[in-house]
This record gives sequence, C-alpha cells and structure tokens, in this order.
Amino acid sequence: MTRIDGRIIQSLMNDQAKITTEKRGHLLLMGVNRPAKMNAFDADMLRGLAAAFGQLDEDPELRCGVVFAHGDHFTAGLDLANVAPLIQSGDFNLGGNEGVDPWGILGRARKKPSVIAVHGRCFTLGIELCLSLDVTVAASNTRFAQIEIKRGIFPFGGATFRLPQRAGWGNAMRWLLTGDEFGADEAHRIGLVQEVVEPGKQLERAIQIAETIAAQSPLGVQATIASARQSLAEDAAARAAPRAAEAPRQRRRPRRLYVVPRAARRQVHRQVINLCHTSRMQLLSQARRR
Repeated sequence: MTRIDGRIIQSLMNDQAKITTEKRGHLLLMGVNRPAKMNAFDADMLRGLAAAFGQLDEDPELRCGVVFAHGDHFTAGLDLANVAPLIQSGDFNLGGNEGVDPWGILGRARKKPSVIAVHGRCFTLGIELCLSLDVTVAASNTRFAQIEIKRGIFPFGGATFRLPQRAGWGNAMRWLLTGDEFGADEAHRIGLVQEVVEPGKQLERAIQIAETIAAQSPLGVQATIASARQSLAEDAAARAAPRAAEAPRQRRRPRRLYVVPRAARRQVHRQVINLCHTSRMQLLSQARRR
C-alpha cells in the first residue's frame, strides 16, 4: 500500500486490489496498483479504473478525481498478453461495460474534472490517459514513450488524434512515428504535461490542484469542461468538412450541418470507431502470428 500524508490508501475490495480508491473531502484518489508488473494495465485494471471514474461521477459529494500510481512507475502500458483474448472475442473495451471510460474513446464519458500525477515510466496507455484527463503533473524523472509503432500497431487510446491536437503535428509525429523515449521537460514543452516537480512531490501537487478545482462552483466547472469538449469536436468536424465537400455525392447537403454540435459529435465518434476497429484487426493479426 502507499502512504500519503500519514494515511493509508484503502482499496475498494482488499489489499490486493489493482485499483485503489480513497475519498478525501471532495476528492476521489484513484491509485494504479500492480507494481510487480510495472502497473501494466490488464483487463481487471481497465474495469476497475472505469468503475472508480463511475463512482466519481455518481457521488454528488465528489467534485474532482486524482489519478496516481503505486510503486516506482506509473505504467508500462497495456498488458497485451492479458487483453489479447478480449480483443479476439470483440469484448475489449477501455471503459468496461458499465463504468466511465477514462480514455474517452467509447462508452460513457466522464463529467467531472480529474488531475493525474505520473512518475517513472509512463508508456503508451499512460500517455493517452494524460491526454484524456484535464491536468497532468509529472515528476522530473518521468520517461514517456508511445511505443506501439515498434510492435507493428498504432495507439488506440486516443494518442493519434489528441497528441497532434495538443502538441502540434510535428511534435506529435516526432514521438508517435519513432517510439522514442522523451523526458518530463520535453513533455512539458509540447503541452502533454502542465507542471514538472521533483520526484516524490507529484501526487502532493496534483492533490493541491484538485483541491483548488474542487473549491470552485461544481456546475461552473462541469459546464466549462463540456463547452471546451464541444469546441474541440466542432473544430474537428469543421476540418473534415472541406474533404467531405470534395467527395462526389448524389445530393448536396448544406455545409452548415458540419458545425452543428450533434453532427460534430457523430463525426468524431465515427472516426474513433474506425480507428479502434483497425487497431483491433492489427492486434489480432499479430496475436495469430505469435
């Protein structure tokens, strides 16, 4: 177990829980707890984190989440050996079946803000979790890498569309297409990380930021997040509109449909579904070759 301010994080079920939770005032602390495997996410952890985010959304007393990791590393990424059978059967889902999808790909989207504290290795799915949440605090010793390209696949937790959006095309392609490691300073430069602190201070600082957020009007905070997400969705749809207009079609539709919020959400949703389906096929092919 991990001690914070002299208190022990209590798990949902028992001391062996792979995702631990602690309610602290208006905060929900969610800990990734599989240090023996460098916190590589298996199916149980994906479901557990989705359930924890569901608890955050459903409890009216909770206003902000804080994600952190037990052990020396945040995460080595996805445990492909564990999740391969789920991918093969078509049951793989980052958000589980009933919880909130922390990666915001498919399933129920979270409503409340969350801060994430990372340290040590933060690979693949860990980077994508940083991109999907609201504020990231990194220890100065954090090492980042989006290494799917080295395995003959590509990121399916959101990095392919969120990192270019966050860091710019060139910065995103520098790391997505090489799989090279980069440090906390580079992560801060490109906007993946918002604050860099000395090792061991990342969780403390993340809690401070979360407490500041939780002290604000809950409705105002949630409305701000919803408005910002809508603007991103509309921007993505607007960028896609010229390409759609150039495609041959039998009946011309008004261009204004592309900037309606509902249409924008559908456009992005279709893009994500296609991305996940393609990735699933690549993973299945790789698993068969093994």
